[in-house]
Parts: sequence; structure tokens; C-alpha cells
Amino acid sequence: MKTMANKAQKYVCQACGAMFSKWMGQCDICKGWNCVEEELQNSHSASPQTIVPEHFFEKISESYKQHATTSRHETEMGEINRVLGGGFVDGSVILLGGNPGIGKSTLLMQLLSEIRGIEHCIYISAEESTKQVSMRAQRLKVTNDNLRIASSSNIHQILLALSEIKHNSIVVIDSIQTISSDLIQSPPGSISQVRFCTQELVNFAKTNDVVVIIVGHVTKDGAIAGPKTLEHMVDCVLYFEGDKAYDYRILRCEKNRYGSTDEIGVFSMTTEGLREVANPSSAFLSEYDNNVSGVAVFSGIEGTRPILSEIQALVSNTSNPAPRRSAIGFDPYRLSMLVAVLSNRCKLNFANKDVYLNVAGGLKITEPAIDLAVVAAIVSSAFHRPLPQGAVFFGEVSLSGEIRQSHLSYSRIKEAQKLGFSEVICSYKTEDFDKNEKIRLRKIKSIREILGILNK
Repeated sequence: MKTMANKAQKYVCQACGAMFSKWMGQCDICKGWNCVEEELQNSHSASPQTIVPEHFFEKISESYKQHATTSRHETEMGEINRVLGGGFVDGSVILLGGNPGIGKSTLLMQLLSEIRGIEHCIYISAEESTKQVSMRAQRLKVTNDNLRIASSSNIHQILLALSEIKHNSIVVIDSIQTISSDLIQSPPGSISQVRFCTQELVNFAKTNDVVVIIVGHVTKDGAIAGPKTLEHMVDCVLYFEGDKAYDYRILRCEKNRYGSTDEIGVFSMTTEGLREVANPSSAFLSEYDNNVSGVAVFSGIEGTRPILSEIQALVSNTSNPAPRRSAIGFDPYRLSMLVAVLSNRCKLNFANKDVYLNVAGGLKITEPAIDLAVVAAIVSSAFHRPLPQGAVFFGEVSLSGEIRQSHLSYSRIKEAQKLGFSEVICSYKTEDFDKNEKIRLRKIKSIREILGILNK
């Protein structure tokens, strides 16, 4: 056996996470005062010396044989399986973030209720008592007999209670900002506490092949609170998004070591908990009216799934010398760019007009193919004329005003046809499809052609 002692000392800024070799009154990075504190390096929850086993390394060919039977744990919630790439992987650590009250605890309680074939399902809440957790479980009609709940905010007590849990198990920690260690002098939620407790949970998950789901608070900007390194420590980062004014919730993956990050899960919030939305396109277009100006339908792709959404634009006169360019669910900087392209290539005057854009249903779309739908909605609003009935748009707009081709065009067209749309307006480079399809394909080369398709 080989042994090695590790003893070090460092100081960490509790505001930005910067590290220093000595104490400082002011952080050199964020310029905050009295926020640099000493951080403990040696954890007493483990041996003070590191032990290296004799067979520390193993051949990759032997590793294949040893882990060939490793499988994913699928849930009865297909939307979660889609986002995770097929289910949970043993030993993985998942970080779930979202705004307060968006439904994170509800989602996880339903997840533990509807997963089967798992020996231990543990829900540990540091924010609520077991009575409060039990009330939520009763409201959601939880029927899983393997589900156990606990309430604790001490990381060492939690790990000691979980010491016998191994393999085929899922543990939920709600939330990491309220978990603390007696070995760290800073309060719960500080960078030192969050980093230390997360590292302990990661070590527990990897050592015992247990799936650990950590709930994290988010900042005003929508990012997970705490140091950015927190996202690098875990295997998967999920965001639960949605507008409280709408019933729909979106589960989005930002990082996944075991699958794709392109898929999303769509849920609807009801009085009895979250329900999966089987056809998101019809849900987001439930109140669509094609006789109103400034409204266009976009056929987008989320991962491998085509989703149709409603794009709303409003162009109004203003006396402000700096007209507003405001967007909800879309990048406002890209909106400003598209307005500039319209002004330059189509000779439209937006110098004295505010432009507002909204993606209906609380969706957030970053796909460049939405450009053509945005441009069409803006032009329709500017001229107060609706777009053709039954029309769907997709295509990226370049700075020259050219409409560029989008990937997975056939899937977009098929989804539009399935929902009863009769016309698709896209790039002139889009490949032709089977002539038996009962939908018209109108190809355009420049955004100037949008002016010619407005209803007279």
C-alpha cells in the first residue's frame, strides 16, 4: 500500500469563488469587502491519509467486460427518459435548478413515485419537515412503498444515514444551498459550504453506484446559484423552466455526460401535480388565430422532436430617440440584428418604431431557424396585414437577407402537415419531398419576398 498525506490552506471569496493563498480584506476579482474566508482542505468524514490500492489501474478491455451489464433505470415518465437519454445511470450525479415555486420538488416526488425496479428511493429535504413532505406526497397520491423521506441539513448526518445504501438506489437532496457541514465556518449557502457538500455527495455516488439528484437554487439571471465549478462537478445539469402565468413547464438539459443535451421534456402543471404533454405542438398552438396581424407559426426542432410554436410581434410608433427592441423567449440582440437587416435590405423604416417580440406559451427558442418566422411576424405587424392562412415558417436569415437552409426540414414539414397546416415557407435550398404530401412548399430566397406573401 502507498499512503500520502495532504495538507493545504486556502482562502475563498464567498461572493465570486476566487481563491487566494492568504486572507485579504478585499477580493481582487469582484472587489467585495470582508468576503474572503478560510476554507477547510482536509475532510474529517474520511481518512486523513489517502490510500492507493495495489490494483488501482485496470485494462480498458477488462473494464468493458466488468461493466457490460450496466443499464439505465427508466422511469414511467417518458419526458424525463427523453431528456436524460434513456434513464438514470448508476453512480451519476444530477443537478436540477429552477425558479422558486416552479415545481422542482413536485417533479422529483412524482419521479420517485413512478419509478419502478429501484430498491431504495430516498427523499431528503433540508427545507421542509417530514410532515410537510408527507403532505405533498399525499396530494400527489404517491404509491411507491420503497420511497422513504427524511429531514436533515447536516451533510455528515445524511452521509452516515446513507452509508448502507448501495447500487440500484436513488437519493434526492432538496436543496444543496441549505445543506451544511460543521467543519466549515461559513453559513449554509456560501460557496465553501456548497462546494464541500456537493463534493461529498459526488464521492458518495461514485463509491456506492447510487444515483444522486441535487436541487439547486437559481440567481436572478436564471443560473444555478453557487460557484460555476458546481456544474462541472456533476454529470448532468437540468433546468426546470416555465412562466407561472402558464401551465406549461419545460425540462431542459444543459449538460449530460451520458446522452444528448438537445432534448426537452414538456409538462403541464395541474392541481394533482405535473402531467406529461404528449403533443407539445398542439398545446402551444391551442389559442392560435391566423386572422391577426403580427402572428407567425414556427416549425422548430428540439433535439429530435419537431415542435410548432406561435411567434407574436408588435411594431408601434414611438417618440423615443432610442426605439426599444424587446423580446421574451428570444434573444433580444438577435432581434435587433433582424430589424437592422429588414431596414437595410427591405428599405423599411424602424427608426421611430418600437419592436416587441414574444414566443407564446413560455418557450425559449435559440434555434437560428426561427429567424424567418420572426421576420414574417414583424413585417405582418408593421403593415397591419395577416400572413397567409395555414402557413408555417422556418429558415435562418443571413446579414445579406438571404434565407439559409435548416436541418431536419422534412421533420418540420411533416409536423406542420400533421397539425393541418397547408403551406410551408422556407429556404429555396430546402430539398423537395414526396409529391403525394398534401402540403404546399413555397421556397423563397430573400426576406424581400416576405412582402409579397402578405394577405391583401
